[in-house]
Amino acid sequence: MFSRSAIGAIVLVALGLPVGDARAWDDAKYPDWAGQWERFVVPGLPGQPSFDQTKPWGPGQQAPLTAEYQKVLADSMADQAKGGQGNNYIPRCQAAGMPRMMIAFRPLEFIITQNATYIMIGSDDHSRRIFTDGRDWPKDGEPTYAGYSIGKWVDTTGEGRFDVLEAETRGPFKGPRAYDSTGLPLHFDNQSVFKERLHRDKADPNIFHDEMTVIDHALTRPWTVDKKYVRNQNPRPDWPEYYCGENNQQLAIGKENYFMSADGLLMPARKDQPPPDLRYFNQVRK
Repeated sequence: MFSRSAIGAIVLVALGLPVGDARAWDDAKYPDWAGQWERFVVPGLPGQPSFDQTKPWGPGQQAPLTAEYQKVLADSMADQAKGGQGNNYIPRCQAAGMPRMMIAFRPLEFIITQNATYIMIGSDDHSRRIFTDGRDWPKDGEPTYAGYSIGKWVDTTGEGRFDVLEAETRGPFKGPRAYDSTGLPLHFDNQSVFKERLHRDKADPNIFHDEMTVIDHALTRPWTVDKKYVRNQNPRPDWPEYYCGENNQQLAIGKENYFMSADGLLMPARKDQPPPDLRYFNQVRK
């Protein structure tokens, strides 16, 4: 039977990290977050998954938005009511980014190594890396939807075993990004900061908490939410495969979103939508 250290070495090899680090790593000091973690669903709440799981999505989230960004949300939902996508770019196969990537639309998996904790997402976003090797923030970097995350392990009980991962995520970010499918927006300057405390529930180890605070110029104050996940009790759960481009009938042309009909023809997605610009195609004369 494999020991935890041996399993850790195999994981490091798979992730392209030095095996020597696994042998020197005292993994007994780190928590057991193994398994499949699914989104905690509050019964009776309408709509798709929301950032604050205890409240309905969109306006029901009661996000402390500035007046300017309350209008961005209202305009987004009005456009969706006409058949458009508003401020929601996921149908175009754009990555969700932080913080929406942690919504657990599909199950999450946590992989703890000596230098980083990996969160496997397997949806429009593939994974996150939270570096825990003591590094400083990079002076420059390529913008990403996930941002750059640095964390620190904490032993809150004094028992010699870490139980909380404190993480901070900064940009440069790509955008635009939204909290949910209504287009609940983050600021278009993409200067968000996210602070998290990740840990299992002390009373019920099958509950996982991601206490996340969002600091963003579209908010009048920091917004803190306790995101929860539930551990799948199946020791060998099914891990679904998902590719956004497969069977996706949404077509983005310029700033417009169209739809591919069942007979393979381009059709409008909303009422009175203009056709795409066809200047580079030979026009059929009537």
